[in-house]
Amino acid sequence: MTQSTPIRRDARTGDHLDVALRLAAAGLPVLPLRADKGPLGNCPNCTGNECGGRPNMKTPGSCQCPRPCHAWAAATTAPTVLSSAPWKAAWRHAGAVAYHPGGAGLTVVDLDNAAAVTWARTTLPPTRTVATTRGEHWIYQGTTRSVNGVRAGVDLKSTQSYVRWCGPGTGTMAVLPDVVRSLATTKSTVGRPAAHALTVAASASGGPCPHRSPAYLERGIAMAEQRIADTASRVHSTVYRTFLAVLSTHGRCGCLTETHIDRLFTAAQAKGESPRHCTDAWTNATAALGM
Repeated sequence: MTQSTPIRRDARTGDHLDVALRLAAAGLPVLPLRADKGPLGNCPNCTGNECGGRPNMKTPGSCQCPRPCHAWAAATTAPTVLSSAPWKAAWRHAGAVAYHPGGAGLTVVDLDNAAAVTWARTTLPPTRTVATTRGEHWIYQGTTRSVNGVRAGVDLKSTQSYVRWCGPGTGTMAVLPDVVRSLATTKSTVGRPAAHALTVAASASGGPCPHRSPAYLERGIAMAEQRIADTASRVHSTVYRTFLAVLSTHGRCGCLTETHIDRLFTAAQAKGESPRHCTDAWTNATAALGM
């Protein structure tokens, strides 16, 4: 009987590569996470998106890096990539496996505490449920925008996001309901400053603001997101310094929108920052600049 050749792996990769290959075979794009459950930082060639970024990121690019750079954007179902030498090096030090739900056509309602779970059980239609350390993941078929803090203890993970694999869960997966889609489109006041905190005096020079160039402003926000994603320690101070830099460059002429601030808060919360810490960092950065 002819048998398929087993995938050889270094024993030091542990079980994470095996789990990743199994999930990829089922259609889930996967990536390794560090021991602190954050994504791997970019390699020197990809730092600050100098490589152009992955083709499926917010700013499309031409990154051909063989390493698992760019967090969720590096997630893949290709077994040859997952078991390649650069990725094996990452699996050796990985603390967990994550997947990109939007890449598999899914949305995860991430419930962080018991109160959030109670809300879901009384509000959302039943679906596949996975127990997590602090709460539950409710998984639906269909994609939507990823938004953190849509209500207290509730995040939406779908497009442009990743979720730590906590097991297959139980129950039958339901179609993404309108109530969840509406959460993704409703501007939440949880975990971010009010809109008036983003509006500051217009440029004193009069005339068109140079930041109104979509490419210039987009590059600034993308670099700030990447700076936060790349940090491996001192997350609190990195988030504060990044917020300070964004405000000092783009904050005085009214360019920043709620979409921009949502993106920065999402990047910070993906590194483990709480909504409260994000709000405090933004408020402190605003005060330091006298805004």
